[in-house]
Amino acid sequence: MCGITGYYAFTNNALSNIVKVKQSTEKLYLRGPDCGDIYTHNNIALGHRRLSIIDTSTGALQPMSDTSGRYTIAFNGEIFNYKELSGKYLAAVWQRSGGPKTTSDTEVLLYLLIEYGKDCLEWLSGFFAFAFYDKETGTLLLARDRYGKKPLNYYATNDEFAFSSEMKSLLEWGIPKKLNYSVLHQYLQLNYIPQPQSMIEGVAKLKPAHYIIMNAAGVQEYKPYYEININKSAYDNYTYDAAQQELVKRMDTSVRERMISDVPLGAFLSGGIDSSVVVALASKYTKDLNTFSVGYKDNAFFDETKYAKLVAEQYKTNHTVFSLTNNDFLEHVYDVLDYLDEPFADSSAIPEYILCHHTRKHVTVALSGDGGDEVFAGYNKHAAEWKMRQSSFINSLVKAGQPLWNVLPRGRSNKITNLFRQLHRFAEGGSLNIKDRYWRWASFNTVAQTNKLLSDASLAKVDYPLMESERQEILKYLDSNDFNELLLTDMNLVLTGDMLVKVDMMSMANSLEVRSPFLDYKVVDFAFSLPEQYKINGSMKKRIVQDAFRSMLPDEIYNRPKHGFEIPLLDWFRKELWGLINEDLLEKSFVREQGIFNVDAVEQLKKKLHSNSPEDSHATIWALIVFQYWWKKYFIS
Repeated sequence: MCGITGYYAFTNNALSNIVKVKQSTEKLYLRGPDCGDIYTHNNIALGHRRLSIIDTSTGALQPMSDTSGRYTIAFNGEIFNYKELSGKYLAAVWQRSGGPKTTSDTEVLLYLLIEYGKDCLEWLSGFFAFAFYDKETGTLLLARDRYGKKPLNYYATNDEFAFSSEMKSLLEWGIPKKLNYSVLHQYLQLNYIPQPQSMIEGVAKLKPAHYIIMNAAGVQEYKPYYEININKSAYDNYTYDAAQQELVKRMDTSVRERMISDVPLGAFLSGGIDSSVVVALASKYTKDLNTFSVGYKDNAFFDETKYAKLVAEQYKTNHTVFSLTNNDFLEHVYDVLDYLDEPFADSSAIPEYILCHHTRKHVTVALSGDGGDEVFAGYNKHAAEWKMRQSSFINSLVKAGQPLWNVLPRGRSNKITNLFRQLHRFAEGGSLNIKDRYWRWASFNTVAQTNKLLSDASLAKVDYPLMESERQEILKYLDSNDFNELLLTDMNLVLTGDMLVKVDMMSMANSLEVRSPFLDYKVVDFAFSLPEQYKINGSMKKRIVQDAFRSMLPDEIYNRPKHGFEIPLLDWFRKELWGLINEDLLEKSFVREQGIFNVDAVEQLKKKLHSNSPEDSHATIWALIVFQYWWKKYFIS
């Protein structure tokens, strides 16, 4: 687990930028605090910061070159099946060369690329972003893992191609900082940026499961090497019982592969089904597994640590609960804001940061349950969509009640107002087609609501046709009532743009590697070969996951409300953080002078925050705070 950066000068005009490799690399320090180095050759530069996980010796340092010096790699990630690939595909190479010089997955990947080029990408099991350079031909290959666990930002012109694991490092190459107003509009709808877009104009993310090949003449290829397919022809291949057995088998293999490490390893344990499954399986392969959860000492509504303790007791893990007060959480808000180098307003990044911060004091690698909800239908919105597709009296009643839901107080801070909020959203979705309903339920604000938040000057810079084209690209799989289409859309939007971004940023801010067994491609491919009724029905989300592992887990963790990794933002904004909002980042004269947002709309939003029907105003306020903090840091500091 590391950070990478690099630069390719296509013309003499850009050659002077090569010297910036050192400062660009140093900006990735927290991703790789153990060591760092750079490589330059003619018109190319590569930088690497290392977090040592597998083979911690100096022989595994990067950028790593082969014995001839012709090929060099800068690699971020882990290849879990590297030993298997080494034996299967590189036996002749090792025989010629006297064997590998290290025990690292980096060296195996380097020689796979030398021998097989981009064709080896489909063999890799793990997560990664890397740059592979052939100095004889001047060819540079960049690639990213199947689901986008590891980031890779890039900026390309006719003169240059710059890339990096993080935006703050990419900016060190001297790329222009110009706000992308169309992406700002999308961000205010979703509270995150859908990939491959970026808030900086001209910057994009390499798409998951894609590679780029370039040489001195510029970019030559940009293609996928893998895609998730909804395998409808396989829907009848497994009975439900057989499918459960196969899922347990594949998850067991996935967890076992992810236990490899030369440094201390543990697991997050939230008390939900997914992390509990991972802990149950991981406990088979190590004694006294270290497990960690974070609790809310001051807010029982959000605290779920009692369920985590049940799992920890059953599997006799070495369990640590970080039971925190509001002050403990608030203490880290600025740590999160400072690390973000692009607006990202999923507020669960705060507890994620804190969990990673405390976990890193004990281990360097943590297993997690990320991906289970997107792959197997675990969100409340999935249950709502399933119910929406059924004809029932209750559905009709809820839809008919929309005038009532419009006037009742709605919010997330307690069970009653949260119920009214959910009923309102359900009724609202009932008047929309599948695509528009999905987008509405994935969003905090509609296009119309977002238009009100932006100033006239900002709205004039929004490319609405392009924005709609990008939205339709995201929604292109929603062509029928097959529920797997909705889950595939979640994989491409929510997982890549929100969940994995959050985990990567907050773990790397604390130099912690996080591994997600549910996102092994063999598990994901299997999941998309199963019919929807195996995943969700009227009373159960994530049905096959719950049933397949029922015998392994305590009864108490089943059939309980799903909160997600939430925090009491509304209370904080009304009290402790009100000064940050009203006197600093959203202070009226500052907003007016800045000119990006509509002053009156922001003032109305602040008033709504203090009303008895705040709805999701705190989520939008947080999106504005994150943006303003970022804008101040990167545009006017």
